[in-house]
Formats: sequence, structure tokens, C-alpha cells
Amino acid sequence: MTSNVFSVGRDCQLVVMGPFGRVDLAHVTGFEARQLTRPIRIDRIDGVQLAAELPKGWDGFFDLERGSSVVEDFIAVMEATYHAGRPVPPGTLYQYVQESDGSTSTYQFEGVVFKLAQAGTWRGDASVKQKLEFFAAKRKRV
Repeated sequence: MTSNVFSVGRDCQLVVMGPFGRVDLAHVTGFEARQLTRPIRIDRIDGVQLAAELPKGWDGFFDLERGSSVVEDFIAVMEATYHAGRPVPPGTLYQYVQESDGSTSTYQFEGVVFKLAQAGTWRGDASVKQKLEFFAAKRKRV
């Protein structure tokens, strides 16, 4: 249950369904999602401005502390599939948000492709930070 009248990071749970099954990310320290749009602007002859934002998908990332080889193995399987000449199907991402009123909002990102933007820097006595980026064709509330 949420402890505030506003959302905080721990109010969010994420489930990654990769193209070949569930991917259990060990230590997620951050998550960001952004809606992508294509702006349309019209300047009518009478001076009235009209506008629209056409939905063009979603992108974002997971900040991770490496706890195991799960993320690298996930990417390696997709890479091997691609290099074997087979199609790599998209995945699905679920975001569950515990709302301040006790309800849960669920969002489903569809047509998701992933990229390991940072596999990590290895240094003595320092954690290995990773970044998993994604693009989704669309997001809907379920």
C-alpha cells in the first residue's frame, strides 16, 4: 500500500515479457517512460493556430545495478536469434502503479524492443550500473 498522497518510486512495479519469456530484472533503481508524438501545427489565414500531437509510440529506460547476468543473457538471446537469420519478435512491458487511494493502475506497453545501452563499467569496490532502453509501439491502460 502506498504511504503518501502522491506517487513515489516504490509505488511502481514492472514486469518485462521479452520475446522469449519473462525477464526478471534483479535491481531496478530507476524507470522512465516518455510518450513520443509528431507535432502538427497549422497557421490559418485568419491567424488562428491549430495543433495536434500524433502518437508515435513510447520510449524509456531501466536503470539497473547488475545483480546477475539476466539482462546480458536476455540481450544475447535476441542477438543470436537475429544473427541466425530468424526474426526477433517484440516483447511486452507491464507497469503496475499503486495509487494513493489503494487502487492499482496497470499499463501495458506493446510491441516492445530492447537495447542494452550500458552493459556496465567494472571497477574495484563499485557496483556495476546498467541501462536497458526500450521502444514500444503503443501503451494502453488495462
